[in-house]
Amino acid sequence: MRTIKEIAAIANVSVATVSRALQRPEVVSEVTRQRIQEVVKRLGYTPNALARNLRTARTRLIVALLPDIANPFFSEVIRGIEQVAHESGYSVLLGETQSSLVREQAYADMIAARQADGIITMSHRVPKIPMPGRLPVVNACEYVKDKQISSVYVDNVAAAGAAVDYLVMLGHREIAFIAGPPSSPICVDRKQGYRLALQRAKLAVDPALMVSGDFSIEAGERAVELLLSQGQSFSAVFCSNDEMAIGAMRALSSHGLRVPEDVSVVGFDDIRFARYTSPALTTIAQPKNALGREAMAMLIELLADPEVPPRKRVLSADLVVRGSTAPPSPRKRK
Repeated sequence: MRTIKEIAAIANVSVATVSRALQRPEVVSEVTRQRIQEVVKRLGYTPNALARNLRTARTRLIVALLPDIANPFFSEVIRGIEQVAHESGYSVLLGETQSSLVREQAYADMIAARQADGIITMSHRVPKIPMPGRLPVVNACEYVKDKQISSVYVDNVAAAGAAVDYLVMLGHREIAFIAGPPSSPICVDRKQGYRLALQRAKLAVDPALMVSGDFSIEAGERAVELLLSQGQSFSAVFCSNDEMAIGAMRALSSHGLRVPEDVSVVGFDDIRFARYTSPALTTIAQPKNALGREAMAMLIELLADPEVPPRKRVLSADLVVRGSTAPPSPRKRK
């Protein structure tokens, strides 16, 4: 028996495109549709009626789980998800979990109850879904250890390292670090990137210069307040996200310290507000829209063919230099 995967390979298109051409031909371009139909005819492919009915008994609804809807980082990721979902005839239900296992499970239960077709989760956990076979779940932005779950994210170790490498290149030797929640794999990776960059530069890794936060602006303020109250000396601060960087800048300013003349600040994410701070924030730009688009494309592919191999896709992140960084002042140089 011929399979839909064979049709896709010969027609040089994705499994999802073949599925759409057979089930909803109006959403596929005429050229692509004709090419697929020619392959189907040549191979004598006949869809299994029962399997087709099971596949097409869909809600066309996807659940996108995010831990904090107020975090502006997720808005562009969601936009990417929505764009691909709309192009493919799906709707998206946003679910804010506030990192609650109970909330995550409530949304996951919608899949088992066939109230939604699949989930894109933007945290490091995958909720339990009591159903046989491959789970209709894709992980975006974070990543999980389960090899059967497809994920799309950036290389956080390399990206954080690039941020610290840049500060070292400017001449900074005392670089504080405001980390994210230690339960998050990407935060562990960003901390590792910070440490490795210091080691490359033959600089000491001082635990006293490392403070953890919860990704909020307030956490960035509290971290800098703590460092200053302890009398720590630093000429630069690298933050695990932009919101904490914005909070750090506010706290520095309230203590009469100028950015970047007295202390340089680097963030991570490149949220929309990063370019509008004063001075504008130097940061690591994540491809937020691409993360969302790729996650949705992965999920559509998985729904069309549950046998498609799981993938871990790593996108590139780039350092964006703005006004919040400069060489250390003479009194800060070693």
